[in-house]
Amino acid sequence: MQIPKRRSQQLRQTDQEDEVLLTPEAIERLRRELEDLQKRQVKQAAEDVSIAVQKGDLSENAEYQEARARLSRIHARIFSLQDRLKRVVVIQQPSTGAASVQLGCTVTVETGGKKKTYQLVGPHEASPSHGRISHVSPLGLALMGRALNEEIVVEAPQGKIAYKILEIT
Repeated sequence: MQIPKRRSQQLRQTDQEDEVLLTPEAIERLRRELEDLQKRQVKQAAEDVSIAVQKGDLSENAEYQEARARLSRIHARIFSLQDRLKRVVVIQQPSTGAASVQLGCTVTVETGGKKKTYQLVGPHEASPSHGRISHVSPLGLALMGRALNEEIVVEAPQGKIAYKILEIT
């Protein structure tokens, strides 16, 4: 008989072989977070568990249960970061004056009379509010491989949006 798998386990298995596209800055951020978790936060959480154990009955000790849950979340995050760093592929900044838009490029576009600047990154690092869009997003896909002064049209929920590529760096 096969034991059913949790959704997180199913997602983890399908995601195992996938590469994680990250810029050098994002890799450094992940390494700093991992180091902080391993050196500082695990020790603090373990101390919290130890203090809660000393307070007596563990079955009704909410402080103990919360401390254990926190320690478990920290270990899960450590596992996640280690896995991501194992599968990382570095996105190199393209050479200056790139002829076409590619992963790692910073692109300035004009739409509706407004200029917007985006950096094309991998899905794990995308943050549209910070000007970082995924190369697999609708706009990212439309921009990939396009040249300077080229116009593209992206299908959005509010209709078609036209963009003109002004600068590629």
